[in-house]
Amino acid sequence: MRETLEKLSNAHGVSGSEGSVYGIIRAELRGSVDEIREDAMGNLIAVKKGGSFSIMIASHMDEIGLMVNYIDEKGFIRFVTFGGWYAPTLYNQRVILHGGKGQVVGVVGGKPPHVMDEEERKKGVKAENMFIDVGATSAKEVNQLGIEIGTPVTIDRELADLAGQRVTGKAFDNRVGCSVLVNVLKKLKSPHTVYGVFTVQEEVGTKGAKTSSFSLDPDCAIALDSTFPGDHPDIDKKDSCLEMGKGPAITVSDANGRGLIADKRMVRWLRKVADAKKIPYQLEVGHGGTTDASSIHLSRGGIPSTVISIPVRYIHSPVEVADLRDMEASAKLLLEALKGKPDL
Repeated sequence: MRETLEKLSNAHGVSGSEGSVYGIIRAELRGSVDEIREDAMGNLIAVKKGGSFSIMIASHMDEIGLMVNYIDEKGFIRFVTFGGWYAPTLYNQRVILHGGKGQVVGVVGGKPPHVMDEEERKKGVKAENMFIDVGATSAKEVNQLGIEIGTPVTIDRELADLAGQRVTGKAFDNRVGCSVLVNVLKKLKSPHTVYGVFTVQEEVGTKGAKTSSFSLDPDCAIALDSTFPGDHPDIDKKDSCLEMGKGPAITVSDANGRGLIADKRMVRWLRKVADAKKIPYQLEVGHGGTTDASSIHLSRGGIPSTVISIPVRYIHSPVEVADLRDMEASAKLLLEALKGKPDL
């Protein structure tokens, strides 16, 4: 699981440009599934064939990132953000621009604090006031590097080990889920047809989940994603009662009910399996973001859905932290659950 996560975390795939992640997953699953294909949207669909009852497991491949939208005459590059960035985590980061001639390293710059007045220091630098410096001195030089309007940009960061079973890296949201799903599909033995769907463009509107769930029309679905725990300083347990190392979270509801209100039968099914097999798990009622399941459960006439989420600290930053034991428990829960099905 760790090796797969390292490959996927170190890969680059901002929303709409998930190709390198797609390639790694396809190579990992070669020979382990009955069918693997890409749909018109770019979702990667891996099929383990079984009976007429079908279950969709969705895990998004994309990560938050940037896109070039202007290059000034001195070679400084302006950008728009893709996904939910908190600007202070982006300021002064090293990035990779994925241009037409290959990768180009740059840094995110902005007004230095030395020349900020007191009010500016309090507010911090906004993303729209930042720029990317690739060392060029003109727009022409930037273009010669293969960078143009529309070039995608990702954070330059690689996975590293922390103490115990914990690791840190970029894009754990949601390469942790992708790693779990790859592991599950390799080992899966189910009487049902299982669609492992590695979705695109989740961070910008759960778009891949909308199209893939409509075309596959499964009997039920589970989204595999990440969520933030409340087990570190300066966060109240009332904001998140989840803890790392205590197993995945089964979602009851997210985004104050505006996203997903999980199907009670799906939640009951997963809890029953976890209790029977003594797999640690937690329950989550979230008030922040949502997942692919919010789109899947509204597809066609409605698809019973819930979410299995892996707790990840410092989510939507370049230094996210995950516990490999939570990933392993997530995989075990899915492998055991998929031997049966929910009572729908």
